[in-house]
Amino acid sequence: MNIRMVLLASAAAFAASTPVLAADAIVAAEPEPVEYVRVCDAYGTGYFYIPGTETCLKIEGYIRFQVNVGEDVGGDSDWDAVTRGQVQFTAKSDTEYGPLTGVIVMQFNADNATDQDAVLDSAYLDVAGFRAGLFYSWWDDGLSGETDDIGSVVTLHNSLRYQYESGTFYAGLSVDELEDGVYKTGEEANNVGVAFGVGGTAGAFSYQVTGGWDFDNEDGAIRAMGTVDIGPGTLGLAGVYSSGPNSYYSSAEWAVAAEYAIKATDKLKITPAVQYYGNYFGGDKAVPDNFDGLGDAWKVGLTVDYQIVDNFYAKASVQYLDPDDGDDSTTGYFRLQRSF
Repeated sequence: MNIRMVLLASAAAFAASTPVLAADAIVAAEPEPVEYVRVCDAYGTGYFYIPGTETCLKIEGYIRFQVNVGEDVGGDSDWDAVTRGQVQFTAKSDTEYGPLTGVIVMQFNADNATDQDAVLDSAYLDVAGFRAGLFYSWWDDGLSGETDDIGSVVTLHNSLRYQYESGTFYAGLSVDELEDGVYKTGEEANNVGVAFGVGGTAGAFSYQVTGGWDFDNEDGAIRAMGTVDIGPGTLGLAGVYSSGPNSYYSSAEWAVAAEYAIKATDKLKITPAVQYYGNYFGGDKAVPDNFDGLGDAWKVGLTVDYQIVDNFYAKASVQYLDPDDGDDSTTGYFRLQRSF
């Protein structure tokens, strides 16, 4: 056997006697469970489940830029630009009494970089027809244009309300804290009121009757309003009567309003309107004891709405008011709004 064969045999024997060390096994880490946001379609579009719960949440709102025009509307100026951002959170979940709803609306207003405010615009809970919290009353409703003046000076109250609803009809009763309502000479705004609302639709016709009694001012008001589709637009009519200045209506003893909202195109709506006041007061929260001796007033206006693209709108409005007991005035605004 030559030396070469000896070396090969030695190497083979060494290799056979050397233990083979296996490499450590590669163990893949178990992925942590991921809970993706699920769409909740039980209450309409835009809702999703809050992860880990059976509560559905919807977030919506708008951004608005507006230029107001009128005498001294901006202090010493006849124009003033303002910006608003509003966001609304709506939470819903099923209960044995039906859907439980909670709503929070936050509003942020800016007249300029330093003159700004944040406002709780609404916050309420709703279940089985009962609603409690801070929300707008039926007196906040109006015709579609910007001319009619048939609502309260302040329509946002802490209230307790019950409202029955069917597909085309509703009727309700509310108890309202009127801390920020109107008040008469020598008094303060700190009282309570009771209001009702009845309304619905019948084909192309819609209607609403609203009433309220202000216990502190010992006066009340009632209003009827209706719309009907006629030709290329919608005709709206409204009438209101107040037994005396109160937190539900204080602009006049009575008033009638009319408008015709013309749908010129799919994106353009033009709404001319007019209103007449009997025993017109106008004013703000400090009101006279009654409407006796006050003159009348009339108002005419035009509102134009245009949808630029989906969820982006432009609105322009101009109003002329002529009271017997005061100077006539012209006011208006231009608005751009993006909703989401």
